[in-house]
Amino acid sequence: MTIGQLAARSGVAASALRYYERLGLIRAGRTGGNQRRYERAELRRVAFIRIAQQVGVSLEEIREALDSLPESRTPTAADWAQLSATWRNRLDERIRLIEKLRDNLTGCIGCGCLSLQKCALYNAGDALGAEGPGARLMLPR
Repeated sequence: MTIGQLAARSGVAASALRYYERLGLIRAGRTGGNQRRYERAELRRVAFIRIAQQVGVSLEEIREALDSLPESRTPTAADWAQLSATWRNRLDERIRLIEKLRDNLTGCIGCGCLSLQKCALYNAGDALGAEGPGARLMLPR
């Protein structure tokens, strides 16, 4: 497949595919005119990359996972099950955080930004400000 065909089939921009190739996540052959040609199996690797990213796995971790496969082959369902098990805790934590945010959505989000000095309920005296910038009550401690 050409890069345009892979982009259309995978839903990933050609620029992202070139970036994935530079990182060693996917592979392309070259024609005599130096144009990229991808095997159809690269579609599965791109799908693997996109799903892993949705779980919150970094591209470096994805590359390490793909490099762990024998002969740099395309991940199978069994490979996905094994590799994704290592990412399960991260996904569970994200689910917990999203549920907590959903449950507290109508009130203060726990960062002190709604009333830095006056929030007597969640952030009396801006105590959370001493812990640093950004959300504090919603983040894991």
